[in-house]
Amino acid sequence: MLVINLPGRNATARMRVWRALKASGAAILRDGVYVLPRRAESEVVFEEQAREVTASGGTAHVLTLTTDAAPKQAHMLQLFDRTQEYAELLALLDAFKMRLAAGPENTARRSLAAMRREFASVAATDFFGGPARQQAEAALEDAEAAINAHFAPDEPHAAPGRIMRRDKADYLGRTWATRAHLWVDRVASAWLIRRFIDPESRFAWLRDVGKRPRKALGFDFDGAEFSHVGARVTFEVLATSFGLDKDPGIARIGALVHYLDVGGVPVPEADGFATILTGARAHARDDDELLAEIGKTLDYLYTAYATTVER
Repeated sequence: MLVINLPGRNATARMRVWRALKASGAAILRDGVYVLPRRAESEVVFEEQAREVTASGGTAHVLTLTTDAAPKQAHMLQLFDRTQEYAELLALLDAFKMRLAAGPENTARRSLAAMRREFASVAATDFFGGPARQQAEAALEDAEAAINAHFAPDEPHAAPGRIMRRDKADYLGRTWATRAHLWVDRVASAWLIRRFIDPESRFAWLRDVGKRPRKALGFDFDGAEFSHVGARVTFEVLATSFGLDKDPGIARIGALVHYLDVGGVPVPEADGFATILTGARAHARDDDELLAEIGKTLDYLYTAYATTVER
C-alpha cells in the first residue's frame, strides 16, 4: 500500500505521480491511498513514487499488508477486475470482424495490431487473470484467423509427424517455391533459406501452387516439402530441419513468426514487425523486392537478438 499526501499547489507533480500509478495498475482505495499485489515490482513502483512525492514536498509511506480474511481478500481482488476493459476490447473485435471485408488487408492488419497492443496494455495490469482475459485472447486469435481466411484463404494446414534432419549440402543452388504475395511466415522462411540454408537460392512466387516448377522445393503450402508440422510454422520447421533451431537469434525470430502466423505467446517486437511488413508490401513492386527490403529488417533483428544474448 502507498499512502501519499501532496501539497495542492503542486499540480504537476500530482499529475505525474497519478499517471505513473495508473500505468502500473495500482487500485485506488481512497484519495491518496493506492494498493498493488504484493510483488517485487510493486514495491519498486511504490518506492519510486514515494521518492517522487517527498522530493516534491509531500509525504509518502509504503506499507505491506497481510490478511487471511477471505471477505477482505475478495474485496481487494475486485479492485483489480479488468472485465470491463476486456469487454470493450471484445466489442471492438466484434465490430472489426463485421467490417473486415469492406477494407484493404493492410488496414485490417494495422487495426488488429492496435487491438493486440490494447490487449497487452490491459493484460499487463491484470494481475489475477480469469475467464475475461481468456475470452479476449481467444477473440484475438479468431480475428487473426478471420484475416487469414479472408485475405490468405490458402494458408497451409499443420501436418502430423516428426521433422527430419536435412543436410544443407543437398539443398544448394535450388529453386524454392511458395505462394505469391508474401506474408510473415513465407517472407521470413525465404530470408532464412537465402541467409542460412541456400545462399544461391532462387525463388518462384506462385499464384497457383499446383503449377510450381517440377524441380522446385515447395514451402508453406499444403503438400509442400517444408510446411507446418504439428505446432510449428514453416519457419520453425525449416530451422529445425537444417539444425538452426539452437541459434538464439533464429529461435527468437521463430517465436515472432509463430506468434504473428498462428498466435500463442506474445513477442514484444511482433506488432512493429507486422506494421513494417504491411507498409513494405504496399510499397514493393513485387515479392522479390519485398524479400530484399524485409530481409534487411530481419538481418537487423537477428543481429540485435545475437547482441542481446552476448551481453
